[in-house]
Amino acid sequence: MAKPPRNFVGRGSQVRPDNRFERDRLEASESQEEAVADESAAAVDVCGDERRRLPTQFFADESQSILASNDSPDVGFRWSVNPYRGCEHGCAYCYARPTHEYLGFDSGLDFETRIMVKHRAPELLRAALARPAWRGELIAFSGVTDCYQPAEREYRLTRACLQICAESRQCLTIVTKNALVTRDIDILAPLASERVADVNISLTTLDANLARRLEPRTSPPVKRLEAIGQLAAAGIAVRALLAPIIPGLNDEEIPAILAAARDAGATAASYVLLRLPHGVRPIFLDWLERNVPDKRPRIEARIRDTRAGNLTDSQFGRRHRGQGFYADQIAATFRVFSQKLRLDRGMSALDESRFTPPSTGGQLRLF
Repeated sequence: MAKPPRNFVGRGSQVRPDNRFERDRLEASESQEEAVADESAAAVDVCGDERRRLPTQFFADESQSILASNDSPDVGFRWSVNPYRGCEHGCAYCYARPTHEYLGFDSGLDFETRIMVKHRAPELLRAALARPAWRGELIAFSGVTDCYQPAEREYRLTRACLQICAESRQCLTIVTKNALVTRDIDILAPLASERVADVNISLTTLDANLARRLEPRTSPPVKRLEAIGQLAAAGIAVRALLAPIIPGLNDEEIPAILAAARDAGATAASYVLLRLPHGVRPIFLDWLERNVPDKRPRIEARIRDTRAGNLTDSQFGRRHRGQGFYADQIAATFRVFSQKLRLDRGMSALDESRFTPPSTGGQLRLF
């Protein structure tokens, strides 16, 4: 892996893992890395160490479809919409990082600095919902990268897609760790009142300093809790999603995170255990070495304890929960405190029967 000589500011990854689909690779020299860095934004931190900023680049994604499907029994939806590929949030643990390798990029710095934008997402979604075979089955925003990442402030593709869903009363659930979701309460609240929309807010830690290093361009924990409160006050059901639980790093926060989420207005909670597939592994291990070197051996050992000696497990039924004594302890802790806080009841099922096809401006459907 090619490591930059000094940290890039605001980036969860500092490395460029090999793309597993590419036989050849180019490795930038130190001078080339310096040329790419935004020299005008160079800063000096409190310790006097030089820091560099790597600008985000946006590219047009010419995808011809917007609905992605999956058959995983571990997730609660079949269909999802991802207006963006890559994610500027830059979470060091993100399971979606290896998807960037399909584009010829790396799962490290490329994933969070080279963002593909699906400008036609609203148009494609309208066409998909207008198909005669579509019956309004639940759609998740988003199944891979965060639909409210910073790019959404400019491109507003998620909002445009939600407006189409509102027009057709299309059932939807949102998963995000960005407080920007509150911008769209005006769309989501009427949908929630008809039981066709709910929201999941991802909470990893209550420690603002840890969050800033681990998930550098997300909303800080306090803002996510405020978002839960604003959504709940608008009548929108909110689940707190503790994702990921990282053994040895944030698992001790489970009771506190659940209590804070409940107090903010969440009515349900769930969790996902960390796994490190493909290119995520070197990125996260490098993050541990850079940020918590004294804790790295214990954290890595505990991750392996929950993955039968490995750092990941793709087996359905195990990949989100792990296995073994330590995984069982995490599950028991979560169960006890979610029951105590009455967050174990889940959220009401959404009503797919309200769906009506959106207008396409062309010929009307006969049936």
